[in-house]
Amino acid sequence: MSQASDGVYVYNKTKESFLAYRVKVADGVLSRLLGLIGRRKLNPDCGLWIFPANSIHTFGMLIKIDVVLIDKEFKVVGLRELLRPFRVTRPNFRAESVIELPAHTIFKSGTEVGDQLEIERYKPRRAPAGDRQEEKRKILA
Repeated sequence: MSQASDGVYVYNKTKESFLAYRVKVADGVLSRLLGLIGRRKLNPDCGLWIFPANSIHTFGMLIKIDVVLIDKEFKVVGLRELLRPFRVTRPNFRAESVIELPAHTIFKSGTEVGDQLEIERYKPRRAPAGDRQEEKRKILA
């Protein structure tokens, strides 16, 4: 898995609700180790997907976060709400990866253990090539 520059979105298919639209992928040693360290704020539609991981630490973090642990099929196998800075979660050996989200995201989305998530790269809609050519003509005219 390579790091997506635009990030991915996380959708709860079971509850039909989005957890986040702009989730960065941390799949390298350094990006997984650093995570959200030093962040003073995490926007409501953002997050961090740490892969592979089955537990996390919040040493050096300045904010509370929600944590969703998922297996290789993106099924929720664990939840940690309002995790405070300077904590360590116990390993969940069913988890393949961890999603760190802003505090209260789990509550707002209604996410529960057993829910099926969908994680996809966000692809902005583009106008068909013909429409783009027409737009250029209008601009140049």
